[in-house]
Amino acid sequence: MDCDHLYRVKKEDLEKLKELLTECFESDPLYCRLIPDKKRRDRLLPELFACDMEELLKTCQIYADSQEIHGIIVVGDESESSYSLKNYISEAAAYLKTKGYLIKEDPSFKTLWNFYQGKDYLNSKWTETLNTKDRLHLIYLAVRPYMQHHGISTHLLRETIGYADEYRLMVSLETHNEKNVSFYEHFGFELYEIVETLDNLKQYCMIRDRSRS
Repeated sequence: MDCDHLYRVKKEDLEKLKELLTECFESDPLYCRLIPDKKRRDRLLPELFACDMEELLKTCQIYADSQEIHGIIVVGDESESSYSLKNYISEAAAYLKTKGYLIKEDPSFKTLWNFYQGKDYLNSKWTETLNTKDRLHLIYLAVRPYMQHHGISTHLLRETIGYADEYRLMVSLETHNEKNVSFYEHFGFELYEIVETLDNLKQYCMIRDRSRS
């Protein structure tokens, strides 16, 4: 995905990305379920997001509202011929790093076990049933809490949707906050399915398919 109206995030912005995602997801239902202890979550999330962003910078497009990076959108472009292989290799590398962090922080293996149980929430496996390579997948849409309600999410999302519509691509995403469902529905997304393999944790899987219209 190419976008001239947003700031393309660079490797040197990694620290800002890590801080932003930690702020945005420290109370997210998924991470609260995987890392129930808040002190442990506060220690682990920065390391996990740094690892995640380091790998995603290699395989995906990461755009921000500006160089200050108040908000970001991370997009995986399935329509790129090299995306699947690059994504597989990077996911494998990130998994090994993540596993090391989890064991180091919690030698009891409880946190690692939580992540194993929650793997279906982390790997976007549900998208395999969509049976199309003409698709963008939104991995993250995040805005710093103190900058929310300033139209940043809308701006980032509209730019991405505009590109998808131009090239007739489906857009997929997942969220673990039920309140986000109506926000995405406002932009034409529909609820595709709900993943619930862990007690009291739902993953709302959504698609926006204008590729055939």
